Amino acid sequence: MHLFVSVPPKVTVSRLLQFLKGKTSCKLMQEFPHRAKKFWERHLWARGYFWVSSGNVTDEVIKVEGEED
Repeated sequence: MHLFVSVPPKVTVSRLLQFLKGKTSCKLMQEFPHRAKKFWERHLWARGYFWVSSGNVTDEVIKVEGEED
């Protein structure tokens, strides 16, 4: 999964990912309750993540690059 997000500097990457993983996990379990038993007392998401800054590259360039993949 790839996400392209813009967050204020006061929000840490770890806090953002913790929030996103938690919310998406809850939403998926609500939408697919029959799958919830498979993940009971287990984690839906892996513990790690990879983060990189886009630096001085514009949003448009990143979107074009993503569409080419």
